Amino acid sequence: MNEAQVEHFFATLQAANPQPLSELEYTSVFELLAAVLLSAQATDASVNRATRRLFPVAGTPQRMLALGVEGLEPYIRTIGLYRSKARNLIATCDILVREHGGRVPRSRAALERLPGVGRKTANVVLNVAFGEPTFAVDTHVFRVANRTGLAPGRTPLAVEAGLEARVPPRYRTDAHHWLILHGRYVCTARRPHCRECAVRADCDSPQDEPR
Repeated sequence: MNEAQVEHFFATLQAANPQPLSELEYTSVFELLAAVLLSAQATDASVNRATRRLFPVAGTPQRMLALGVEGLEPYIRTIGLYRSKARNLIATCDILVREHGGRVPRSRAALERLPGVGRKTANVVLNVAFGEPTFAVDTHVFRVANRTGLAPGRTPLAVEAGLEARVPPRYRTDAHHWLILHGRYVCTARRPHCRECAVRADCDSPQDEPR
């Protein structure tokens, strides 16, 4: 994918969805952090079903911490890896309360110190909550970046570096949303919908097989 194709790729995605949003449901920065932490190896839909019950009861670090691991687990039992996620979320709440006054920190280093929060989760929070032009490389972004030739890389960090180098500044804030949604609904893993793809002309992947 050359520079002109990169420009057209993002201009097309922007025209189709000018204000892309996360599909996770939240009403505060803390709820966003909790939802993203819970979403690892789980679908946004499954997380939303759980947090619709959880957040009205424990929508702050203090209230979540008061639940404890045993009190939290029943709310998130339907989410994969719920036991380890419960431990991480309670430990995260403890740090937020003790070290940050119950507020979610805005620095990457502080975010990545929270249990269960890796680079991808930190990037989501920095982007969605604080408007920073970061790239959260999940499985969808990784697949789209490699399949299309936008930012090939063998690791999420390599893909992130490629996106940093190639995405024009005016698209950077929303780019990871467009890539996630494109991978989730169009450039799917097993049977990509190439015939319906609005950016197929910019894609480096062979598309002549039936879909």
